[in-house]
Amino acid sequence: MDYLSRDAAPFTDEFWEQIDKTVVKTAGNVLHGRRFIPLYGPLGIGVTSITVDDADKLEEVSKNGFMMTSGRKFLEIPTLYEDFLLSARDLESAAHAGYPADLSKAVNAAEDCALKEDRLVFFGNADFKIDGLFNVAGSNKIKKNDWTVGENAFTDIAAAINLLVEKGIYGAYSLAISPDLYLQMQRLQPGTGLLEIDRVKKLLDKRIYSTPVLGKGKAVLVCADSRNMDLVIGQDLKTAYLEQTELNHKFRILETMLLRIKRPQAIVIFE
Repeated sequence: MDYLSRDAAPFTDEFWEQIDKTVVKTAGNVLHGRRFIPLYGPLGIGVTSITVDDADKLEEVSKNGFMMTSGRKFLEIPTLYEDFLLSARDLESAAHAGYPADLSKAVNAAEDCALKEDRLVFFGNADFKIDGLFNVAGSNKIKKNDWTVGENAFTDIAAAINLLVEKGIYGAYSLAISPDLYLQMQRLQPGTGLLEIDRVKKLLDKRIYSTPVLGKGKAVLVCADSRNMDLVIGQDLKTAYLEQTELNHKFRILETMLLRIKRPQAIVIFE
């Protein structure tokens, strides 16, 4: 069975290849969560749920001849999607002239779908009770001072790293911040001759990621080793054919994915 219904569409393999390359390239330019959180998968579209283990509480419990796993839950892997429409007349015109079709609408849809993924990674989804980095229970909180003053940004980030070390959480620490905070660190530190951002990059081995989905004034430090968290990918970003409506062609970019947080203590949120 062709899950993506491409067999029902009147397009060549070359056209679908052009669509796939456009979608993947566009999403790659937008996605930030995937840049520091390890991937688990892709597992396939048929995988609809996944186990999520609390790494600090996972154990087998037996009683009266019955055994269960404590600290484990099962979550459904949600589908993220975005639709777009291509004009049948424009596609025919491009094919007749022998030049590639204009896929601007596919680019816009791929960008929107990628932003949905990052919003799910950072903020989860309240409607479906999905946890993200900023709203999962059990994460660490640290007061954020004014990052436009002195060495506050460097000091706060160093304190967050030290907090994780004290809790025995070691590994590669990554910082995700909103664009305004990133810009606030683009200034020289008195007596050092260095930009504050350069000092922070050195502290984190350049693992700093600025994304617009965070809005303003938000930052989170994570130890994103696979034992602490990963991004479960069922179906990676792909384009399906929906229907021909009013002679035009309707498509859907979709993916199935879920942020699996195994150890909330590996997260520090700056408040």
